[in-house]
Amino acid sequence: MIRILKCGEVKPEEIFARSVPAVNVEAIVSDIIADVRARGDAALFDYCKKFDKAELTSLAVTEEEIQDALLAVSPEFLRILSRAAANIRRFHEQQKRTSFILNDTPGVVMGQKVIPVDRAGLYVPGGTAAYPSTVLMDSIPAKIAGVGEVVITTPPGPDGKVNPVILAAAYVAGVDKIFKVGGAQAIAALAYGTETIPKVDKIVGPGNAFVAEAKKQVFGRVSIDMIAGPSEILIVADGKTNPRYAAADLLSQAEHDKMASAVLVTDSIELAEAVRDELELQIPALERAEIARASIDQNGKITLNEALAAAHERRRKRDRAGAPRALR
Repeated sequence: MIRILKCGEVKPEEIFARSVPAVNVEAIVSDIIADVRARGDAALFDYCKKFDKAELTSLAVTEEEIQDALLAVSPEFLRILSRAAANIRRFHEQQKRTSFILNDTPGVVMGQKVIPVDRAGLYVPGGTAAYPSTVLMDSIPAKIAGVGEVVITTPPGPDGKVNPVILAAAYVAGVDKIFKVGGAQAIAALAYGTETIPKVDKIVGPGNAFVAEAKKQVFGRVSIDMIAGPSEILIVADGKTNPRYAAADLLSQAEHDKMASAVLVTDSIELAEAVRDELELQIPALERAEIARASIDQNGKITLNEALAAAHERRRKRDRAGAPRALR
Protein backbone atom coordinates (compact mmCIF):
# COMPACT_ATOMS: atom_id res chain seq x y z
CA MET A 1 0.00 0.00 0.00
CA ILE A 2 1.25 3.49 -0.84
CA ARG A 3 2.63 5.56 2.03
CA ILE A 4 1.05 8.85 3.11
CA LEU A 5 3.70 11.18 4.54
CA LYS A 6 3.62 14.70 5.92
CA CYS A 7 5.86 17.22 4.22
CA GLY A 8 8.43 17.24 7.02
CA GLU A 9 8.73 13.45 6.96
CA VAL A 10 10.41 13.33 3.56
CA LYS A 11 13.28 15.41 2.18
CA PRO A 12 12.98 16.84 -1.34
CA GLU A 13 15.83 14.66 -2.57
CA GLU A 14 13.99 11.59 -1.24
CA ILE A 15 10.80 12.25 -3.21
CA PHE A 16 11.84 9.94 -6.03
CA ALA A 17 14.18 7.76 -3.99
CA ARG A 18 13.68 4.10 -4.83
CA SER A 19 14.88 0.69 -3.77
CA VAL A 20 18.18 -0.41 -5.29
CA PRO A 21 18.24 -3.70 -7.26
CA ALA A 22 19.94 -6.54 -5.44
CA VAL A 23 21.76 -7.70 -8.56
CA ASN A 24 24.86 -6.16 -10.09
CA VAL A 25 23.30 -4.84 -13.29
CA GLU A 26 26.57 -3.43 -14.62
CA ALA A 27 28.44 -6.73 -14.38
CA ILE A 28 25.57 -8.79 -15.81
CA VAL A 29 25.19 -6.47 -18.79
CA SER A 30 28.94 -6.44 -19.42
CA ASP A 31 28.96 -10.24 -19.59
CA ILE A 32 25.95 -10.30 -21.95
CA ILE A 33 27.56 -7.79 -24.32
CA ALA A 34 30.81 -9.76 -24.37
CA ASP A 35 28.90 -12.98 -25.05
CA VAL A 36 26.95 -11.48 -27.95
CA ARG A 37 30.13 -10.07 -29.46
CA ALA A 38 31.78 -13.49 -29.22
CA ARG A 39 28.94 -15.80 -30.27
CA GLY A 40 26.58 -13.60 -32.30
CA ASP A 41 23.23 -15.16 -33.19
CA ALA A 42 23.91 -18.25 -31.08
CA ALA A 43 24.04 -16.10 -27.95
CA LEU A 44 20.83 -14.32 -28.94
CA PHE A 45 18.96 -17.62 -29.38
CA ASP A 46 20.18 -18.75 -25.96
CA TYR A 47 19.09 -15.52 -24.26
CA CYS A 48 15.66 -15.65 -25.94
CA LYS A 49 15.22 -19.13 -24.50
CA LYS A 50 16.50 -18.08 -21.07
CA PHE A 51 14.73 -14.76 -20.60
CA ASP A 52 11.73 -14.89 -22.96
CA LYS A 53 11.08 -18.65 -22.79
CA ALA A 54 10.96 -18.65 -26.59
CA GLU A 55 12.46 -21.40 -28.77
CA LEU A 56 13.33 -19.53 -31.96
CA THR A 57 14.63 -20.81 -35.27
CA SER A 58 14.86 -17.34 -36.81
CA LEU A 59 15.37 -13.88 -35.33
CA ALA A 60 13.81 -11.94 -38.19
CA VAL A 61 10.11 -11.10 -38.33
CA THR A 62 8.70 -12.27 -41.66
CA GLU A 63 6.31 -10.46 -43.98
CA GLU A 64 3.75 -13.18 -43.23
CA GLU A 65 3.96 -12.42 -39.51
CA ILE A 66 3.38 -8.73 -40.20
CA GLN A 67 0.32 -9.50 -42.31
CA ASP A 68 -1.02 -11.81 -39.60
CA ALA A 69 -0.55 -9.00 -37.07
CA LEU A 70 -2.52 -6.57 -39.24
CA LEU A 71 -5.39 -9.06 -39.30
CA ALA A 72 -5.14 -9.62 -35.54
CA VAL A 73 -5.70 -5.97 -34.58
CA SER A 74 -8.96 -4.14 -35.15
CA PRO A 75 -9.55 -1.85 -38.14
CA GLU A 76 -10.29 0.95 -35.68
CA PHE A 77 -6.88 0.47 -34.05
CA LEU A 78 -5.20 0.72 -37.45
CA ARG A 79 -7.11 3.93 -38.15
CA ILE A 80 -5.95 5.35 -34.82
CA LEU A 81 -2.35 4.40 -35.61
CA SER A 82 -2.54 6.05 -39.02
CA ARG A 83 -4.02 9.23 -37.55
CA ALA A 84 -1.34 9.34 -34.85
CA ALA A 85 1.39 8.75 -37.45
CA ALA A 86 0.09 11.63 -39.56
CA ASN A 87 0.14 13.96 -36.54
CA ILE A 88 3.69 12.93 -35.65
CA ARG A 89 4.88 13.44 -39.23
CA ARG A 90 3.29 16.87 -39.44
CA PHE A 91 5.08 18.00 -36.29
CA HIS A 92 8.52 16.56 -36.96
CA GLU A 93 8.64 17.69 -40.57
CA GLN A 94 8.95 21.20 -39.15
CA GLN A 95 12.13 20.18 -37.31
CA LYS A 96 13.98 18.94 -40.36
CA ARG A 97 17.35 20.63 -40.72
CA THR A 98 18.82 21.56 -44.07
CA SER A 99 22.31 22.07 -45.44
CA PHE A 100 23.49 25.53 -46.51
CA ILE A 101 26.55 27.24 -48.02
CA LEU A 102 27.65 30.86 -47.59
CA ASN A 103 30.10 32.10 -50.24
CA ASP A 104 29.23 35.79 -50.51
CA THR A 105 32.75 36.82 -49.38
CA PRO A 106 35.51 36.30 -51.95
CA GLY A 107 37.80 33.45 -50.95
CA VAL A 108 35.60 32.38 -48.01
CA VAL A 109 33.22 29.43 -48.11
CA MET A 110 31.27 28.46 -45.01
CA GLY A 111 28.36 26.17 -44.52
CA GLN A 112 26.67 23.26 -42.86
CA LYS A 113 26.01 19.84 -44.31
CA VAL A 114 23.37 17.72 -42.64
CA ILE A 115 23.92 14.02 -43.31
CA PRO A 116 21.47 11.41 -41.95
CA VAL A 117 22.92 8.25 -40.44
CA ASP A 118 22.86 5.12 -42.56
CA ARG A 119 21.05 2.92 -40.07
CA ALA A 120 19.22 3.50 -36.77
CA GLY A 121 18.18 0.86 -34.24
CA LEU A 122 14.99 1.25 -32.22
CA TYR A 123 14.49 -0.76 -29.04
CA VAL A 124 10.82 -1.43 -28.27
CA PRO A 125 9.67 -3.14 -25.04
CA GLY A 126 7.43 -6.13 -25.67
CA GLY A 127 5.06 -8.47 -23.90
CA THR A 128 2.26 -6.86 -21.89
CA ALA A 129 4.28 -3.61 -21.84
CA ALA A 130 3.84 -3.05 -25.55
CA TYR A 131 3.86 0.59 -26.61
CA PRO A 132 3.03 1.22 -30.27
CA SER A 133 3.54 4.92 -29.51
CA THR A 134 7.25 4.19 -29.00
CA VAL A 135 7.43 2.72 -32.49
CA LEU A 136 5.74 5.71 -34.09
CA MET A 137 7.51 8.45 -32.16
CA ASP A 138 11.00 7.04 -32.68
CA SER A 139 10.83 5.64 -36.20
CA ILE A 140 8.85 8.39 -37.98
CA PRO A 141 11.34 11.20 -37.10
CA ALA A 142 14.15 8.91 -38.31
CA LYS A 143 12.39 8.45 -41.63
CA ILE A 144 11.81 12.19 -41.97
CA ALA A 145 15.49 12.84 -41.22
CA GLY A 146 16.42 10.56 -44.12
CA VAL A 147 17.89 7.65 -42.17
CA GLY A 148 18.69 4.93 -44.68
CA GLU A 149 17.34 1.99 -42.71
CA VAL A 150 15.29 1.79 -39.50
CA VAL A 151 15.65 -1.46 -37.54
CA ILE A 152 13.55 -2.59 -34.57
CA THR A 153 14.47 -5.09 -31.88
CA THR A 154 11.72 -6.23 -29.53
CA PRO A 155 11.40 -9.30 -27.29
CA PRO A 156 9.12 -12.14 -28.41
CA GLY A 157 6.54 -13.87 -26.24
CA PRO A 158 6.92 -17.51 -25.16
CA ASP A 159 5.18 -18.49 -28.41
CA GLY A 160 7.99 -16.90 -30.38
CA LYS A 161 5.77 -14.14 -31.74
CA VAL A 162 5.96 -10.38 -31.40
CA ASN A 163 3.00 -8.49 -29.97
CA PRO A 164 0.77 -7.67 -32.98
CA VAL A 165 0.27 -4.04 -31.93
CA ILE A 166 4.03 -3.51 -32.25
CA LEU A 167 4.11 -5.05 -35.71
CA ALA A 168 1.08 -3.03 -36.81
CA ALA A 169 2.72 0.20 -35.65
CA ALA A 170 5.96 -0.74 -37.40
CA TYR A 171 4.03 -1.35 -40.63
CA VAL A 172 2.28 2.02 -40.40
CA ALA A 173 5.57 3.79 -39.64
CA GLY A 174 7.43 2.13 -42.52
CA VAL A 175 10.05 0.34 -40.41
CA ASP A 176 12.47 -1.63 -42.60
CA LYS A 177 13.42 -4.64 -40.45
CA ILE A 178 12.19 -6.17 -37.17
CA PHE A 179 14.04 -8.69 -35.04
CA LYS A 180 12.84 -10.86 -32.14
CA VAL A 181 15.31 -10.06 -29.41
CA GLY A 182 15.09 -7.95 -26.27
CA GLY A 183 17.09 -6.89 -23.25
CA ALA A 184 20.76 -6.00 -23.06
CA GLN A 185 21.48 -8.63 -25.72
CA ALA A 186 19.44 -6.65 -28.25
CA ILE A 187 21.45 -3.51 -27.55
CA ALA A 188 24.69 -5.47 -27.94
CA ALA A 189 23.50 -6.90 -31.25
CA LEU A 190 22.60 -3.46 -32.58
CA ALA A 191 25.89 -1.96 -31.44
CA TYR A 192 28.22 -4.66 -32.79
CA GLY A 193 26.13 -6.60 -35.29
CA THR A 194 25.61 -10.36 -35.60
CA GLU A 195 25.13 -12.77 -38.49
CA THR A 196 21.47 -11.67 -38.74
CA ILE A 197 21.18 -8.26 -37.07
CA PRO A 198 23.06 -5.42 -38.77
CA LYS A 199 25.21 -2.97 -36.84
CA VAL A 200 23.55 0.44 -36.51
CA ASP A 201 24.87 3.97 -36.13
CA LYS A 202 22.45 5.08 -33.42
CA ILE A 203 20.28 3.30 -30.83
CA VAL A 204 17.14 4.87 -29.38
CA GLY A 205 14.18 3.74 -27.32
CA PRO A 206 13.18 2.98 -23.72
CA GLY A 207 13.84 -0.13 -21.66
CA ASN A 208 14.44 -1.54 -18.21
CA ALA A 209 17.56 -1.15 -16.08
CA PHE A 210 19.47 -3.75 -18.14
CA VAL A 211 18.63 -2.03 -21.43
CA ALA A 212 19.62 1.37 -20.02
CA GLU A 213 22.90 -0.02 -18.71
CA ALA A 214 23.63 -1.69 -22.04
CA LYS A 215 23.09 1.59 -23.89
CA LYS A 216 25.45 3.25 -21.43
CA GLN A 217 28.15 0.62 -22.04
CA VAL A 218 27.98 0.71 -25.86
CA PHE A 219 27.89 4.52 -26.02
CA GLY A 220 30.92 5.65 -28.00
CA ARG A 221 30.77 2.57 -30.16
CA VAL A 222 27.41 3.87 -31.35
CA SER A 223 25.40 7.00 -30.68
CA ILE A 224 22.43 6.75 -28.29
CA ASP A 225 19.53 9.01 -27.44
CA MET A 226 19.95 9.18 -23.65
CA ILE A 227 20.51 7.20 -20.45
CA ALA A 228 16.95 7.05 -19.15
CA GLY A 229 16.22 5.98 -15.60
CA PRO A 230 13.10 4.15 -14.41
CA SER A 231 9.78 5.91 -15.03
CA GLU A 232 8.60 8.50 -12.55
CA ILE A 233 5.57 10.75 -12.18
CA LEU A 234 4.75 13.61 -9.80
CA ILE A 235 1.14 14.78 -9.52
CA VAL A 236 0.22 17.99 -7.69
CA ALA A 237 -3.48 18.03 -6.78
CA ASP A 238 -5.92 19.73 -4.44
CA GLY A 239 -9.06 18.39 -2.77
CA LYS A 240 -11.17 18.98 -5.90
CA THR A 241 -9.25 16.36 -7.89
CA ASN A 242 -11.05 13.16 -8.85
CA PRO A 243 -9.19 10.42 -6.90
CA ARG A 244 -9.93 7.84 -9.61
CA TYR A 245 -8.10 9.91 -12.19
CA ALA A 246 -5.18 10.65 -9.88
CA ALA A 247 -4.76 6.96 -9.05
CA ALA A 248 -4.95 5.99 -12.73
CA ASP A 249 -2.28 8.56 -13.60
CA LEU A 250 0.02 7.23 -10.89
CA LEU A 251 -0.44 3.69 -12.18
CA SER A 252 0.23 4.73 -15.77
CA GLN A 253 3.90 4.98 -14.79
CA ALA A 254 4.00 2.51 -11.89
CA GLU A 255 3.08 -0.37 -14.22
CA HIS A 256 6.20 0.25 -16.34
CA ASP A 257 8.74 -1.14 -13.91
CA LYS A 258 9.06 -2.28 -10.30
CA MET A 259 11.65 0.49 -9.99
CA ALA A 260 9.21 3.18 -11.19
CA SER A 261 8.34 5.95 -8.73
CA ALA A 262 4.84 7.45 -8.52
CA VAL A 263 4.31 10.45 -6.22
CA LEU A 264 1.26 12.55 -5.34
CA VAL A 265 1.61 15.90 -3.57
CA THR A 266 -1.58 17.32 -2.09
CA ASP A 267 -2.86 19.54 0.71
CA SER A 268 -5.92 17.34 1.29
CA ILE A 269 -5.82 14.35 3.63
CA GLU A 270 -9.22 13.35 2.25
CA LEU A 271 -7.83 13.18 -1.28
CA ALA A 272 -4.72 11.34 -0.08
CA GLU A 273 -6.78 8.64 1.57
CA ALA A 274 -9.20 8.40 -1.37
CA VAL A 275 -6.31 7.97 -3.84
CA ARG A 276 -4.77 5.33 -1.61
CA ASP A 277 -8.07 3.44 -1.61
CA GLU A 278 -8.43 3.84 -5.39
CA LEU A 279 -4.99 2.40 -5.95
CA GLU A 280 -6.00 -0.70 -4.02
CA LEU A 281 -9.07 -1.04 -6.23
CA GLN A 282 -7.33 -0.44 -9.55
CA ILE A 283 -4.08 -2.37 -9.16
CA PRO A 284 -5.67 -5.87 -9.20
CA ALA A 285 -7.39 -5.03 -12.51
CA LEU A 286 -4.11 -4.30 -14.33
CA GLU A 287 -2.43 -6.82 -16.62
CA ARG A 288 0.85 -5.82 -14.97
CA ALA A 289 -0.58 -5.83 -11.45
CA GLU A 290 2.47 -7.52 -9.92
CA ILE A 291 4.81 -4.85 -11.28
CA ALA A 292 2.50 -1.96 -10.34
CA ARG A 293 2.07 -3.39 -6.83
CA ALA A 294 5.81 -3.58 -6.26
CA SER A 295 6.33 -0.05 -7.61
CA ILE A 296 3.57 1.48 -5.47
CA ASP A 297 4.51 -0.40 -2.31
CA GLN A 298 8.27 0.13 -2.55
CA ASN A 299 8.62 3.51 -4.24
CA GLY A 300 5.20 5.21 -4.22
CA LYS A 301 4.48 8.17 -1.93
CA ILE A 302 1.68 10.58 -1.13
CA THR A 303 3.03 13.75 0.47
CA LEU A 304 0.80 16.15 2.40
CA ASN A 305 1.85 19.75 1.92
CA GLU A 306 -0.25 22.51 3.51
CA ALA A 307 1.63 25.16 1.51
CA LEU A 308 -0.33 24.20 -1.61
CA ALA A 309 -3.36 26.08 -0.33
CA ALA A 310 -1.30 29.24 0.10
CA ALA A 311 0.12 28.85 -3.40
CA HIS A 312 -3.39 28.52 -4.86
CA GLU A 313 -4.47 31.66 -3.02
CA ARG A 314 -1.50 33.65 -4.34
CA ARG A 315 -2.40 32.60 -7.88
CA ARG A 316 -6.02 33.60 -7.41
CA LYS A 317 -4.90 37.03 -6.16
CA ARG A 318 -2.66 37.47 -9.22
CA ASP A 319 -5.53 36.51 -11.50
CA ARG A 320 -7.84 39.02 -9.84
CA ALA A 321 -5.15 41.69 -10.11
CA GLY A 322 -4.76 41.06 -13.84
CA ALA A 323 -1.21 39.75 -13.76
CA PRO A 324 0.37 39.10 -17.18
CA ARG A 325 -0.53 35.63 -18.43
CA ALA A 326 3.11 34.49 -18.45
CA LEU A 327 3.25 35.10 -14.67
CA ARG A 328 0.05 33.28 -13.80
